[in-house]
Order: sequence, then structure tokens, then C-alpha cells
Amino acid sequence: MRCAEPGLLVPAWPAPAGVRSISTTRAGGVSRPPFDDFNLGLNNGDDPKAVIHNRRLLRQRLGLPREPCWLHQVHGIRVVETSCCGDQPAADAVVAFAPGPPCVVMTADCLPVLFCDHAGTRVGAAHAGWRGLAGGVLEATVEALGCPPGELMAWLGPCIGPGAFEVGDEVRAAFLQQDPGAHDAFAPSSTGRWLADLRMLARRRLSACGLRSIQAETACTFSDARRFYSFRRDGETGRMATLIWLVD
Repeated sequence: MRCAEPGLLVPAWPAPAGVRSISTTRAGGVSRPPFDDFNLGLNNGDDPKAVIHNRRLLRQRLGLPREPCWLHQVHGIRVVETSCCGDQPAADAVVAFAPGPPCVVMTADCLPVLFCDHAGTRVGAAHAGWRGLAGGVLEATVEALGCPPGELMAWLGPCIGPGAFEVGDEVRAAFLQQDPGAHDAFAPSSTGRWLADLRMLARRRLSACGLRSIQAETACTFSDARRFYSFRRDGETGRMATLIWLVD
């Protein structure tokens, strides 16, 4: 991933020319602590005027002709199309099949996953915390994109890393019941719980779907307080956005 404008990171993946993608950091906005600075989430306690201003800055920096398709994320597996986006639909993934509003998901430790096809005709974004991953949000997004999975590529964005994401037995069991090979994504922690690797879990599920091109960012949102929001680290905090869209 390389730096773009202040607060923006460009995914390092072989997306075709007609696909644009970006991931934000916490830098470059107007929100005050503990949401400093570039919080894009409206439902986490920040001043709505600051968030709206930050969203306006995002559109200006990216040169977006239309407002992104903001979602009301609920840690589920529902997928919507940007053409059907109304007032923040309750969903955790969004897809698009033509130029228009960017697909966007917000995170502060959960894993953002971007999708596009090799021909550059369809794109999608999914919000994958452990509940969404176990529930099948990535599989639902692949299905919604409506093409053979081998024609898709995916990019896994910044999320909480395997050295910081401590979970209980019930989380590990939820994955092992579906995929016994997922035990490699869990390591014993010093507290008697488990350290989970969200990216490894996502890779396994995407590979099982038939995707062969999967790229990943390695940054840990929990460990890098300068660049990233982290709910696990800070509790009350902002949200970063990961966007993808088609251009003419």
C-alpha cells in the first residue's frame, strides 16, 4: 500500500484501469479527540458537522462526482447494490456494476475487503469482523458479484493484527465447525484465550470460494495509533473508510 493524499492509502493490487480504490487513515480531517482527525463515521459520538465536513473533504480529494454508498453496518451478511442505496441501508457489503456511487465500508479493527473482476466490470466492498466472516459475508459478496470466482480478485485492508486480536473459545469454535483447517489461524494467548488472524481466516474462505488472486495489507490497526483508529485499543474512536468504484 502506498501513500496518496494526506489520510489516504492506495491499495497495492493488480486492479484494472477502470477500477479505483482507496483506504483512509485517521489523518487529514477536522474531528476533535478522541475522534481526531479524519473520522468518517456518523454513529459513534462525533460531532455530525465534523463528520459531514470530513466526508466532503473525502469527496474533494478523490474527485468523486457522487456521494459514496454509506451503509448502516450490523455485522451481518446482507449485500446491497449501489443502485439501490437509499438512506444508509442495513448491510455489511455493497457491489456495483457500473460507474456511480463508490462502494464503501467503515472499520476500526474489522477487516475491509475489496473485490473487482479482472475485466473491470464489477466491484464490491465487504465489512468483515469475526461475526461477518463466520456468517459468510465474503461468500455472499462473491455470489452477489455474479461472475465465476476465478475471475475475481480481492484486497484485504488494514485490520487488527494476529498479535492483538484476542478472542474466546466460542469464536474459534465458530470457525472450526465450518473449516477444521482454520485452527492455524488461532494461537494460544497468555491469558488462556486465543489470538485470531482475521486475514488468514478471510484468505481461507476466499480461496475456498475459488478466488486465486488475493492481496493483503499487513498493517495492524491496534498497534499503529498514529495512523489508524482501533475500537479494541481506544473504545470511543472514529472510523476509517475503504472505497472502490468504477470509472468510465
